[in-house]
Amino acid sequence: MYGSEVRSLLYPFLLLLIHERPDHGYDLIDRLPCLEVTGVEPGHVYKMLRNLERRRLVASAWVTSPAGPARRQYELTALGKTELTAWMTRLAQLHSALGACLARWEKGSGSPDGQTLDGKPGRYVIS
Repeated sequence: MYGSEVRSLLYPFLLLLIHERPDHGYDLIDRLPCLEVTGVEPGHVYKMLRNLERRRLVASAWVTSPAGPARRQYELTALGKTELTAWMTRLAQLHSALGACLARWEKGSGSPDGQTLDGKPGRYVIS
């Protein structure tokens, strides 16, 4: 994903990654590709993390490491878990709407050669 789509979804993506495992900023950036998010500027991620902390959705603490300097580790708060749950509900609704949109595209006005949007024959399925 690229551009404004990533910026608008980075918020719940970071909440989810922190929920799965509290982590440092650069480690969270390294984990974003598991959600198919690439090319995100580190500065944007850190700005988002500070915003999440200001809103009390995450808490951070300095953690020392034998391999290097202390780094800030982010952890989800109870309020953050509530916000993450609300985001997952909205994303499930978006998933359904996108699936319906793509199915209509392929049924009515999709590629004349029978190719799906991902270039493969058959139906496009959102997994």
